[in-house]
Amino acid sequence: MSKKIFIITGEYSGDIHAGCVVRALKEKYSDIEIEGIGGENLKAAGVKLFSDQKKMGAVGISPAIIFNHFLLGKRVVNYILNEYKPDLVLMTDYGAFNLSVSKFLRNSGIKVLYYIPPQVWASRKWRINTIKKNIDKVLCIFPFEKEMYESYGIKTHYCGHPLVSQLPEPADREEFFSRHGLDLSKKLVSVFPGSRKFELKYLANIFIKSAKELKKRHPEIQICISQAPNLPDDVYHKYIKDTDFKVIKGENQSLLSVSDTLILASGTVALEAALYKTPMIIAYRGPILFYLIYLLVRCIKMVSLPNIILNKMIVPEIIEQNVSVNNITYNIEKLLYDKDARNAQIEGLSKVKALLSDKVSSSEAAEAIIEELKI
Repeated sequence: MSKKIFIITGEYSGDIHAGCVVRALKEKYSDIEIEGIGGENLKAAGVKLFSDQKKMGAVGISPAIIFNHFLLGKRVVNYILNEYKPDLVLMTDYGAFNLSVSKFLRNSGIKVLYYIPPQVWASRKWRINTIKKNIDKVLCIFPFEKEMYESYGIKTHYCGHPLVSQLPEPADREEFFSRHGLDLSKKLVSVFPGSRKFELKYLANIFIKSAKELKKRHPEIQICISQAPNLPDDVYHKYIKDTDFKVIKGENQSLLSVSDTLILASGTVALEAALYKTPMIIAYRGPILFYLIYLLVRCIKMVSLPNIILNKMIVPEIIEQNVSVNNITYNIEKLLYDKDARNAQIEGLSKVKALLSDKVSSSEAAEAIIEELKI
């Protein structure tokens, strides 16, 4: 009898990483049945979707968001326990939802593994108690996570970070510039205002104003705006309609790799930029209530992954009330025109990849799953 797995992802990135794990699993063990919650990547890998992610990418604590997540959680728990009855559940990222579901799978006889676990080392460290109670093995992606989880008596397998093996090679700068009508003789500053409507609401306007100011001070530079592929054109258009900035959709990694410097919202994109060794600044803000809560639950003072991995502030972080046109433009100008500052950050970014594993994360995760299933 073939083994059965159920996978739960919540966002686009988790769908990508879980899809790679599925493909690695099927290469090693083709006779396996997999269903789950995900998107196009899981579907393309041959996973039968119980639900897609359309309602799971929302951020906030509105009644509608909470209610939708509650209903989906109730449905998926009922389906896992009473209908599908898998041998193993693989949770991927999306901590709040997955940890809530994990409580109902405890003592069910179903193995529960967590790939890309919640970053309890950054905030809400009490979540580690929930993980210890409900998760059979954590498949972690940062080297320092393994030691931390094992210190709590949690079974752990270090997989390495998925981006190291999944990130495409840097784009050909000449071909990219030619295809998008960019001038090879001019420096390129690229703006990544986020992949959620929530982030655009709080960051897009200030990022665009900063880009306009940079262009005003330095006519010799050119500006590109990265549009996340999961958001429709009209969402972006209302923020950039009064500019002549070029918008490039769905080519995030290529744009990261060919830019001279970057204005980024915090998130995984900062780690992608670090692996390309592209100088950047991080700027992030949201509702003041969320920020005050974050101050209460955080475990470390840095927010961007390159800084956290190195345990050193190499990437400027402009957070909440400090997010302003002056602060953003000053730091970008420094990275563009101050050779010492630019080289210092590039040197730091080059150390980030060295500290991450050269393991193929998806293959490591697949091996850990196969080991748990005793195939």
